[in-house]
Amino acid sequence: MKPDLDKLRRSGRISATALAHGRKMIVPGAKLEDIQRAVEAKIRELGGAPAFPAQTSRNHIAAHYCSPPDDATTVQQGDIVKLDCGTHVDGYVTDNAVTVDLRDGDDSLLCAASRMALDNAIAMMGPGVSLTEIGRQVESTIQSLGFKPVRNLCGHGVARYTIHCAPSVPNYADPKAPKLRANQTIACEPFASDGKGMIDVDGKAEVFMLTRDVRPKDNLSGDLQRAMEQSEGLPFARRDLVRWVGSDGKAEDALKVLRKKGLVEEFPPLCERPGVRIAQFEHTIFIHDGGAEVVTRLPE
Repeated sequence: MKPDLDKLRRSGRISATALAHGRKMIVPGAKLEDIQRAVEAKIRELGGAPAFPAQTSRNHIAAHYCSPPDDATTVQQGDIVKLDCGTHVDGYVTDNAVTVDLRDGDDSLLCAASRMALDNAIAMMGPGVSLTEIGRQVESTIQSLGFKPVRNLCGHGVARYTIHCAPSVPNYADPKAPKLRANQTIACEPFASDGKGMIDVDGKAEVFMLTRDVRPKDNLSGDLQRAMEQSEGLPFARRDLVRWVGSDGKAEDALKVLRKKGLVEEFPPLCERPGVRIAQFEHTIFIHDGGAEVVTRLPE
């Protein structure tokens, strides 16, 4: 089913504008939480809503670092920082990311590996194109510059009120990957690593998502029921829950209830070993009958 392209494009423009706004804030001494909150505020200011909590993952952390409430963590000199954010407009989701290398600069080889892999992948996209071959292009581009793609992270489809769905968009030549179809919307996000190219879970989750719609028989309190309605079925942060229910203590109690009832999925940070550096660039792309349109690319 074809999406409302006007709403999808508007969502993409907001995502890209918010990403550019946050990117300028990535300087030594900046608080990660301040950057994330500023990106989310910009999305709302422009008429969208965050499709998921903004995240700033540093160095060996590939993805899913979302600040807890009152996070004192700051950007350090020499960090490589991935900023990942997304928007929805009436449920139409877009997702994008950028990397800032504070040691080797914007033109660092590691950043170039991820950025070039993304550009080369997009250049191939269209209906009927094999995602196996797109993954092969990502892998070969990153390896040609001396790095490894992160094999167990991939891009993904997006849909209305859905941040992750089929198809998976691999960062290597996965022989099981399907072909692209017209009217799909996908997020392509090559991760380039100077380590092994494999990540694992490490750390406390700050991002959560309902596993299903809340039902009357779940017997949630009124406050928690209203909080979950505000999430619209999309990922939310612990800091969002604090805002919705009124305090840190109430948020922790709410999470205990959601966990006990099996209503919540958790997304902890995804990391290689300390000392590894990882870069990520990402765009959201709509597949037309005769080609592909990058909806998160701002005009030059």
